Amino acid sequence: MELKKAVKTRRSVRSFSPRLVDKGIIEGIISDALWAPSWGNTQPWEITVVTGGLLATFKEENKQAAMSGKPPDPDIPMPLEWPEINKNRYRDIGRRTLEALSIPREDAEARLNFYTHMMKLFDAPALILITVDRAVSLEYSMLDAGLFAQTLCLLSHERGLGTCIMAAAVQYPDILRRLVKITDTKRIVIGVALGWPDQESPVNTFERARGGLDEFVRWVE
Repeated sequence: MELKKAVKTRRSVRSFSPRLVDKGIIEGIISDALWAPSWGNTQPWEITVVTGGLLATFKEENKQAAMSGKPPDPDIPMPLEWPEINKNRYRDIGRRTLEALSIPREDAEARLNFYTHMMKLFDAPALILITVDRAVSLEYSMLDAGLFAQTLCLLSHERGLGTCIMAAAVQYPDILRRLVKITDTKRIVIGVALGWPDQESPVNTFERARGGLDEFVRWVE
Protein backbone atom coordinates (compact mmCIF):
# COMPACT_ATOMS: atom_id res chain seq x y z
CA MET A 1 0.00 0.00 0.00
CA GLU A 2 1.30 3.46 -0.91
CA LEU A 3 2.34 5.38 2.20
CA LYS A 4 0.08 8.39 1.54
CA LYS A 5 -2.89 6.11 0.99
CA ALA A 6 -2.16 4.27 4.23
CA VAL A 7 -1.98 7.53 6.17
CA LYS A 8 -5.21 8.92 4.71
CA THR A 9 -7.29 5.71 4.84
CA ARG A 10 -6.24 4.44 8.28
CA ARG A 11 -9.05 4.98 10.76
CA SER A 12 -10.06 4.05 14.28
CA VAL A 13 -11.96 0.78 14.06
CA ARG A 14 -14.87 0.55 16.49
CA SER A 15 -16.23 -2.85 15.54
CA PHE A 16 -14.09 -5.93 15.00
CA SER A 17 -14.75 -9.29 13.38
CA PRO A 18 -14.49 -12.34 15.68
CA ARG A 19 -11.79 -13.71 13.37
CA LEU A 20 -8.53 -14.23 15.27
CA VAL A 21 -5.22 -12.73 14.17
CA ASP A 22 -2.37 -15.17 13.72
CA LYS A 23 0.47 -14.73 16.21
CA GLY A 24 3.00 -14.60 13.38
CA ILE A 25 1.19 -11.64 11.77
CA ILE A 26 1.21 -9.70 15.05
CA GLU A 27 4.88 -10.47 15.62
CA GLY A 28 5.71 -9.32 12.09
CA ILE A 29 3.88 -6.02 12.55
CA ILE A 30 5.55 -5.33 15.89
CA SER A 31 8.96 -6.29 14.51
CA ASP A 32 8.56 -3.75 11.72
CA ALA A 33 7.14 -1.11 14.09
CA LEU A 34 10.27 -1.33 16.22
CA TRP A 35 11.89 0.79 13.50
CA ALA A 36 9.79 3.77 14.62
CA PRO A 37 11.91 6.83 15.50
CA SER A 38 12.68 7.69 19.11
CA TRP A 39 14.66 10.37 20.93
CA GLY A 40 18.36 9.52 20.63
CA ASN A 41 17.35 6.03 19.47
CA THR A 42 16.50 5.22 23.10
CA GLN A 43 13.53 3.02 22.03
CA PRO A 44 11.87 3.29 25.47
CA TRP A 45 8.74 1.32 24.58
CA GLU A 46 7.96 -2.10 26.00
CA ILE A 47 5.19 -4.12 24.38
CA THR A 48 2.76 -6.60 25.90
CA VAL A 49 0.36 -8.54 23.65
CA VAL A 50 -2.81 -9.80 25.34
CA THR A 51 -5.07 -12.32 23.60
CA GLY A 52 -7.26 -15.35 24.29
CA GLY A 53 -8.87 -16.12 27.61
CA LEU A 54 -6.81 -13.56 29.50
CA LEU A 55 -8.03 -10.80 27.20
CA ALA A 56 -11.62 -11.99 27.63
CA THR A 57 -11.20 -11.76 31.41
CA PHE A 58 -9.73 -8.29 31.15
CA LYS A 59 -12.55 -7.06 28.90
CA GLU A 60 -15.17 -8.24 31.39
CA GLU A 61 -13.37 -6.78 34.43
CA ASN A 62 -12.71 -3.51 32.59
CA LYS A 63 -16.40 -3.24 31.73
CA GLN A 64 -17.52 -4.12 35.25
CA ALA A 65 -15.16 -1.53 36.77
CA ALA A 66 -16.63 1.18 34.57
CA MET A 67 -20.23 0.11 35.15
CA SER A 68 -19.72 0.04 38.93
CA GLY A 69 -18.62 3.67 38.90
CA LYS A 70 -15.05 2.92 39.92
CA PRO A 71 -12.99 6.10 39.37
CA PRO A 72 -10.42 5.71 36.58
CA ASP A 73 -6.82 6.01 37.73
CA PRO A 74 -4.63 5.76 34.61
CA ASP A 75 -0.85 6.04 34.85
CA ILE A 76 -1.03 8.88 32.30
CA PRO A 77 -3.76 11.27 33.49
CA MET A 78 -6.51 12.13 31.06
CA PRO A 79 -6.63 15.82 30.04
CA LEU A 80 -9.30 17.79 31.90
CA GLU A 81 -9.33 20.94 29.77
CA TRP A 82 -9.06 21.66 26.06
CA PRO A 83 -9.28 24.87 24.04
CA GLU A 84 -12.69 25.30 22.43
CA ILE A 85 -11.52 24.32 18.94
CA ASN A 86 -10.23 20.99 20.25
CA LYS A 87 -13.42 20.35 22.20
CA ASN A 88 -15.44 20.97 19.05
CA ARG A 89 -13.42 18.38 17.13
CA TYR A 90 -13.89 15.91 19.97
CA ARG A 91 -17.63 16.49 20.02
CA ASP A 92 -17.77 16.14 16.24
CA ILE A 93 -16.22 12.67 16.19
CA GLY A 94 -18.59 11.60 18.96
CA ARG A 95 -21.55 12.88 16.98
CA ARG A 96 -20.41 11.13 13.78
CA THR A 97 -19.87 7.87 15.64
CA LEU A 98 -23.32 7.85 17.22
CA GLU A 99 -25.03 8.92 14.01
CA ALA A 100 -23.33 6.08 12.14
CA LEU A 101 -24.83 3.68 14.68
CA SER A 102 -28.24 5.42 14.52
CA ILE A 103 -28.07 6.25 18.23
CA PRO A 104 -30.01 9.42 19.09
CA ARG A 105 -28.45 11.67 21.71
CA GLU A 106 -31.47 11.18 23.98
CA ASP A 107 -31.24 7.35 23.86
CA ALA A 108 -29.36 6.82 27.12
CA GLU A 109 -29.61 3.02 27.00
CA ALA A 110 -28.12 2.76 23.51
CA ARG A 111 -25.33 5.17 24.44
CA LEU A 112 -24.57 3.07 27.52
CA ASN A 113 -24.44 -0.08 25.39
CA PHE A 114 -21.92 1.61 23.11
CA TYR A 115 -19.86 2.63 26.12
CA THR A 116 -19.78 -0.93 27.46
CA HIS A 117 -18.80 -2.14 23.98
CA MET A 118 -15.92 0.35 24.10
CA MET A 119 -14.78 -0.89 27.51
CA LYS A 120 -14.67 -4.37 25.98
CA LEU A 121 -12.41 -2.99 23.23
CA PHE A 122 -15.06 -3.24 20.52
CA ASP A 123 -14.56 -7.05 20.55
CA ALA A 124 -10.98 -6.85 19.26
CA PRO A 125 -9.19 -10.22 19.54
CA ALA A 126 -5.86 -8.66 20.54
CA LEU A 127 -4.69 -5.81 22.75
CA ILE A 128 -1.24 -4.27 22.32
CA LEU A 129 -0.13 -2.51 25.50
CA ILE A 130 2.64 0.08 25.31
CA THR A 131 4.52 0.65 28.55
CA VAL A 132 7.63 2.63 29.48
CA ASP A 133 9.93 2.47 32.47
CA ARG A 134 9.23 5.10 35.12
CA ALA A 135 12.95 5.91 35.15
CA VAL A 136 12.86 7.46 31.67
CA SER A 137 11.77 11.01 30.86
CA LEU A 138 7.97 11.15 30.85
CA GLU A 139 7.66 13.85 28.16
CA TYR A 140 10.05 12.30 25.67
CA SER A 141 8.90 8.75 26.29
CA MET A 142 5.29 9.83 25.60
CA LEU A 143 6.39 11.25 22.26
CA ASP A 144 8.25 8.05 21.45
CA ALA A 145 5.33 5.84 22.52
CA GLY A 146 3.06 7.83 20.23
CA LEU A 147 5.45 7.39 17.32
CA PHE A 148 5.49 3.66 17.94
CA ALA A 149 1.69 3.49 18.18
CA GLN A 150 1.21 5.36 14.90
CA THR A 151 3.76 3.16 13.15
CA LEU A 152 2.02 0.05 14.51
CA CYS A 153 -1.37 1.28 13.28
CA LEU A 154 -0.11 2.08 9.78
CA LEU A 155 1.64 -1.28 9.42
CA SER A 156 -1.50 -3.05 10.64
CA HIS A 157 -3.63 -1.14 8.14
CA GLU A 158 -1.24 -2.11 5.35
CA ARG A 159 -1.96 -5.76 6.15
CA GLY A 160 -5.73 -5.25 6.15
CA LEU A 161 -6.05 -5.17 9.92
CA GLY A 162 -7.80 -2.51 11.97
CA THR A 163 -6.69 -0.71 15.12
CA CYS A 164 -8.05 1.66 17.70
CA ILE A 165 -5.77 3.57 20.07
CA MET A 166 -7.75 3.37 23.30
CA ALA A 167 -7.45 5.22 26.58
CA ALA A 168 -10.38 3.02 27.66
CA ALA A 169 -7.98 0.08 27.70
CA VAL A 170 -5.76 1.60 30.39
CA GLN A 171 -8.23 3.41 32.69
CA TYR A 172 -7.79 0.78 35.40
CA PRO A 173 -4.10 -0.14 35.48
CA ASP A 174 -4.58 -2.18 38.67
CA ILE A 175 -6.59 -4.70 36.64
CA LEU A 176 -3.90 -4.91 33.98
CA ARG A 177 -1.11 -5.22 36.55
CA ARG A 178 -2.86 -8.10 38.27
CA LEU A 179 -3.84 -9.98 35.14
CA VAL A 180 -0.90 -9.26 32.85
CA LYS A 181 1.81 -9.01 35.53
CA ILE A 182 3.03 -5.48 34.76
CA THR A 183 5.08 -4.12 37.64
CA ASP A 184 4.70 -0.72 39.30
CA THR A 185 8.07 0.28 37.83
CA LYS A 186 6.39 0.60 34.41
CA ARG A 187 3.95 3.25 33.23
CA ILE A 188 1.08 1.82 31.21
CA VAL A 189 0.83 4.44 28.48
CA ILE A 190 -1.86 3.29 26.07
CA GLY A 191 -3.55 0.26 24.58
CA VAL A 192 -4.10 -0.47 20.89
CA ALA A 193 -7.01 -2.76 20.03
CA LEU A 194 -6.08 -4.92 17.03
CA GLY A 195 -8.09 -7.20 14.78
CA TRP A 196 -9.88 -7.64 11.49
CA PRO A 197 -12.42 -4.84 10.92
CA ASP A 198 -16.10 -5.68 10.68
CA GLN A 199 -16.54 -4.42 7.14
CA GLU A 200 -20.33 -4.41 7.45
CA SER A 201 -20.49 -2.08 10.42
CA PRO A 202 -21.38 1.55 9.56
CA VAL A 203 -19.23 2.74 12.48
CA ASN A 204 -16.21 1.72 10.43
CA THR A 205 -17.22 3.56 7.28
CA PHE A 206 -18.61 6.98 8.21
CA GLU A 207 -16.97 10.04 6.69
CA ARG A 208 -14.24 11.55 8.83
CA ALA A 209 -13.04 15.14 8.97
CA ARG A 210 -9.61 16.79 9.18
CA GLY A 211 -8.66 20.43 9.40
CA GLY A 212 -6.90 22.15 6.51
CA LEU A 213 -3.51 23.78 6.25
CA ASP A 214 -4.90 27.16 7.25
CA GLU A 215 -5.93 25.78 10.66
CA PHE A 216 -2.55 24.44 11.62
CA VAL A 217 0.27 25.93 9.58
CA ARG A 218 1.96 29.32 9.89
CA TRP A 219 4.77 30.33 7.54
CA VAL A 220 7.55 32.63 8.72
CA GLU A 221 10.02 33.98 6.15
